[in-house]
Amino acid sequence: MTTAYDFTATDIDGHARALREFEGKALLIVNVASKCGFTPQYTGLEKLQRDYAARGFDVLGFPCDQFGHQEPGDEAEIKNFCSLTYDVSFPMFAKIDVNGDDAHPLWKWLKDEKGGFLGIDAIKWNFSKFLIGRDGQVLKRYAPTDKPESIAKDIEAALAS
Repeated sequence: MTTAYDFTATDIDGHARALREFEGKALLIVNVASKCGFTPQYTGLEKLQRDYAARGFDVLGFPCDQFGHQEPGDEAEIKNFCSLTYDVSFPMFAKIDVNGDDAHPLWKWLKDEKGGFLGIDAIKWNFSKFLIGRDGQVLKRYAPTDKPESIAKDIEAALAS
């Protein structure tokens, strides 16, 4: 059986990072962008990270430039923006594709595990979110319009299991 922990991704600093290091934690995996109408969600994502990290939870941010060219910068620019503008402390990864032939394998798996609205699996926009249980399985998929603070009760349930 495949879990989220079976994947590897390049972090924002260019290092391969096995997601196995997060094994046993609940995760919220999000495709992010710096110039999107949803970019202020970084504030809520960071609050979730700070509120729940000590209990075994992490937000994982995956910058993506597939929607309206809203993540035009390179990794250094993205890291600087997240740090200076939103004081992001959660793990950030290198820019990836979430749709198409070049979609990162993790994102292909996430979409296969939890299809989207009306059975359409493609990621629709920035700030799509997937909640992963402590067992590495996808529990829920959230739309870009779902605010991070609205997910807190689901995170509580994931941490309790």
